[in-house]
Formats: sequence, structure tokens, C-alpha cells
Amino acid sequence: MSNTEPTPGYGAYDQPSGRSHRYERSQSTARRIALTVHTIADIAAVFLGLWILLHLLGANEANVFVEFVHGTANWLAWWSQDIFTMDTESLRVLLNYGLPALIYLLVGHGIAARLGRA
Repeated sequence: MSNTEPTPGYGAYDQPSGRSHRYERSQSTARRIALTVHTIADIAAVFLGLWILLHLLGANEANVFVEFVHGTANWLAWWSQDIFTMDTESLRVLLNYGLPALIYLLVGHGIAARLGRA
């Protein structure tokens, strides 16, 4: 075997791989966008879930961290506020913040899966 022949099981360097460079680059970009969408959806759901947990555990709402989490959760769930108007405060918070968390996860992961397949 000469030095110019490829190692068995590996293709030669100058042979085309069957895919164009532009196609591989667009696949890589789609995967990165999918990962970004997936991550943003997860972060949104974490903030909403964290606010639910802090509220249910009776966290001090005057604390800077709790204020930040609550403000972020309010910003993320502005569209779902008062969908549920129960008398029980804990159940109301659970449903009004849990619904958007679930929707962000489902929609974000669905979009990421679709982009990942493209």
C-alpha cells in the first residue's frame, strides 16, 4: 500500500462527501437556532416555575431576588394573568403561571424539533 492511498474505512480527502458545503452550513445554523429556541423556552419555564415555588413556599416578596423572579415571571406571563380567578391564591398562582410555563415548553420544544429536522 502506498502513502497516497486512503486508509481502509476512510474516504480520500479530495472526494466529495455527497453533500454540498452550503447544505452542511445551513444544517449547522438550523441546529444552532433550534438549540437557542429550546434554551429560551427552558429559561422562561424555569423563571415561571421558580416564581410558583417561591410563592407556594411563602418567600419574602420584599427580597431583591424574589422581586426579580416575580417581575420576570409577570413579564413572561402577562398574557395569561387572571385566566383563572380562584379564591385560593396558591391555586390561582399555580394555574396562571403554570399554564404559560407549559405552553412555552411545548411551543419552544416543538419549534426546536422542527428546526432540528430541517
